[in-house]
Amino acid sequence: MSNSDITADQAGTFRIGGDIEVNRLGYGAMQLTGEGVWKEPSNPDESVRVLQRASELGVNFIDTADAYGPFTANRLIKEALHPYNDDMTIATKVGLTRAGPNDWRPVGRPEYLRQQVELNLMDLGLERIDLMQLHRVDPEVPIADQIGELKKMQEEGKIRHIGLSEVNTEQFKEAQKAASIASVQNRYNLANRDSEEMLDYCTDNNIAFIPWFPLATGELAQEGGPLAQLAEEHNAKPAQLALAWLLKRSDVILPIPGTSTVSHLEDNIAAAGIKLSDEEFNTLTNAVKNSSS
Repeated sequence: MSNSDITADQAGTFRIGGDIEVNRLGYGAMQLTGEGVWKEPSNPDESVRVLQRASELGVNFIDTADAYGPFTANRLIKEALHPYNDDMTIATKVGLTRAGPNDWRPVGRPEYLRQQVELNLMDLGLERIDLMQLHRVDPEVPIADQIGELKKMQEEGKIRHIGLSEVNTEQFKEAQKAASIASVQNRYNLANRDSEEMLDYCTDNNIAFIPWFPLATGELAQEGGPLAQLAEEHNAKPAQLALAWLLKRSDVILPIPGTSTVSHLEDNIAAAGIKLSDEEFNTLTNAVKNSSS
């Protein structure tokens, strides 16, 4: 079976917040921007093709943020996909400001968050955002105030579900006092499992866990690394196996690999067709632990 024959629905589905059903293998839009996640990409036409091809391959969960560009990714998504398919879910984020390439600064003042939600709605061409995530918790502003403003906009019908990004279980529980939290987006991949406790909490409570940087396998993905043998047995690439590992790790995981080329996109989506046995999953899990010890 060629990559182009495999679609995202083969990864299974998950209901975000209990009512938004998406295919578990999604797409992250950060790489649609220029270097340093700043300004326009070098090939905007290819970015549009990537998004349209993702939709053709069954991707119905796209994760973006106002800070990507800023707003570059949102505008490309609108150009490529609007009007959206009925089953398309666009998740976005607010709470990080940009002062230049690779410069990210959290701002969680309620008036700023409200403005950014409105700008996300405008640039994406939406009347309601299905999943609005707090990009980072601003340590200078009480979490109750940050989540509370998103809760107000949820009550106004502009947000369907609220999510968090880069939080621990203590922060999650504090945010949960202000509003129902439907998702967590933390850095997590085969080589970096610092968010294991948060993932286990999400698994136990059926909360969507969206791992960003899902392919950051570094040396593990290179020829001769611990992924190579199993990848060869599956006639797959190491990065595809890393995605398959995430999909098997927990049913609440929604990987969002990003890319700026159609060929790489098709490789990523093809991971939906890889089913690891329990033994293979354990082999990968232990190989990575052993390689980093």
